[in-house]
Amino acid sequence: MTLSHRKTLPLRPLTAALLAASLLGPGAQALAQEDPIKIGILHSLSGTMAISETVLKDTVEMLVEKQNQEGGLLGRQLEAVVVDPASNWPLFAERARELLAQHEVDVVFGNWTSVSRKAVLPVFEELNGLLFYPVQYEGEESSENVFYTGAAPNQQAIPAVNYLHDQVGVERWVLAGTDYVYPRTTNRILEAYLQEEFGVAEADILVNYTPFGHSDWQNIVAEIRRFGSEGKKTAVVSTINGDANVPFYRELANQGIDAADIPVVAFSVGEQELTGIDTGPLVGHLAAWNYFMSVDTDANYDFIDAWIDWTGDEGAVTNDPMEAHYIGFNMWAEAVRKAGTTDVDAVKDAIIGVAVPNLTGGYAAMMPNHHITKPVLIGEIQDNGQFDIVWQTPSTVVGDAWSDFLPGSRDLIADWRAPMRCGNFNVATGSCGGSTAAEEAEAALAE
Repeated sequence: MTLSHRKTLPLRPLTAALLAASLLGPGAQALAQEDPIKIGILHSLSGTMAISETVLKDTVEMLVEKQNQEGGLLGRQLEAVVVDPASNWPLFAERARELLAQHEVDVVFGNWTSVSRKAVLPVFEELNGLLFYPVQYEGEESSENVFYTGAAPNQQAIPAVNYLHDQVGVERWVLAGTDYVYPRTTNRILEAYLQEEFGVAEADILVNYTPFGHSDWQNIVAEIRRFGSEGKKTAVVSTINGDANVPFYRELANQGIDAADIPVVAFSVGEQELTGIDTGPLVGHLAAWNYFMSVDTDANYDFIDAWIDWTGDEGAVTNDPMEAHYIGFNMWAEAVRKAGTTDVDAVKDAIIGVAVPNLTGGYAAMMPNHHITKPVLIGEIQDNGQFDIVWQTPSTVVGDAWSDFLPGSRDLIADWRAPMRCGNFNVATGSCGGSTAAEEAEAALAE
């Protein structure tokens, strides 16, 4: 793939604001002097998740600056307010409260892990803040205060397993994950799905969990190798998060496990994570996302050019959660225009049904369950750290907040429009479950 990078450097926010004020009349100058619209950024800039989250902070700052160059919103400039929760889950809640109560931000873009999202949910619901969450997650949640712009399981995990079963002929499954709520819940869904849809025996499913930052993979990879040597085509479905991916893939290569033998499909490894890995031995392993940098569209090339201009790094890469923030930011901005205000309740109502361009050549729409429509793509790792797209859905998929494959969830839907306004409406009983997402989050964290 050849990428052209236009080198028109952006104006910085202060320069843009002063230029706009000098070119326009006194009325416009008065608007420029109003209090800015504050954009909270809640991403880890240190600790085990910094490898994945730092670029998301940078992405939001780039989007804020671009919006300011275009005149801001409602005649006001935007101001990014950045905090570092440092990959510390309780600290996420403290930093969220700081953004909402102390800095009085109008919206927050942030979080990566589900455990961090669960930690901040009570704060956003208590203080009536808005959180745009850009990363794939396990579902089983719909909060009035959260907009889920990453993939639900039916937009990533389920299609990936279908691809491995139908296209690769996989019969044995290793479900390897980091030990927290997202991998554990996703794997419960996948175990139920594999058994119910494909008749996979329990003996043909191996589940393994490791802590964040895990580095000693020798015994685990040896076990995977043994499991895959018993006569049935085997694959690894990986929900390993953060910097533990680097030694995991390195150990696969050390033990001679390549994609032809035991392919790995990852849900949390993208272009950013691959910058820290020698990808040569990993060619052919897979990832399932809703966007890859190698997507061939004008919108994507424009985004890549803007990112490289922003970073000043010709080797800078883009990835799926960055696109999710791009979509979420533009949806929020459109909802603010539609509502004529940044008032949280007005924006909540205005954003339902808003559709904005994605980077893959289509549109993303915000659904009543606060999830968006997304295409699903499977990509093979190439030796240059990019992905060759080998499969994709023919159209976008609507995110499902509640899994059809878990007994307590299959009858639940979420709809935040009046008069329902419920995140866990039971279609069998015709009633709302009653507990808030924050209460469910606190229960999940206590497990």
